[in-house]
Amino acid sequence: MNQTNYQKELEKILEKLPKNGTPPTLLLHSCCAPCSSYVLEYLRKHFLITVFYYNPNISASQEYQRRMEEQIRLIEIYNTLPEGHPVSILKGDYEPQQFLEAARGLEDCPEGGERCFRCFDLRLRRTALCAAQAGYGFFATTLTISPLKNARKLNEIGYQLSREYNVPWLPSDFKKKEGYKRSIQLSAQYNLYRQDYCGCVFSMRERQDRKQKVCAR
Repeated sequence: MNQTNYQKELEKILEKLPKNGTPPTLLLHSCCAPCSSYVLEYLRKHFLITVFYYNPNISASQEYQRRMEEQIRLIEIYNTLPEGHPVSILKGDYEPQQFLEAARGLEDCPEGGERCFRCFDLRLRRTALCAAQAGYGFFATTLTISPLKNARKLNEIGYQLSREYNVPWLPSDFKKKEGYKRSIQLSAQYNLYRQDYCGCVFSMRERQDRKQKVCAR
């Protein structure tokens, strides 16, 4: 069974975009500044991007705020650079209860499983809704840049929501072509705040358990 190469699918869309005139609009869901760093560098040449910061999976309000502030700071940096179109931000509501309800019954599911898929759907569904209501040309997510995130599942959800909300999904696998490596470089260049877990309490516990096991050896 052949798997779809979502990077190539993205490149096909970029090739068909008009070269002159006003660029198409993109509502880009972002989980954090580090993950968006390469994505914005890559896509702001082709789109007028609004970063949608909506992450109810982040369990601590202080963590949520810190990541959002770093996202804003990164956008401000990019808007001082000569290449690419300006980037704006749309701040979503902080709704951790929405994530906990979506994750109900899957609290012990390993990271990368069904709980994560429900989380993807929660965040992308809100993105698609906002994109449809505001008339964006496309919607997308930065999540596919992470080696820990299932790009196939993210794109499957994106295409399904595209059909439901009648707004085009921009497919991606941003980790391809050393996108993830570039995000690490940009994070260091701009001294971006990074964390080693997605933000949810279950992922944090899993990381802590792993560290404790390593220390106990």
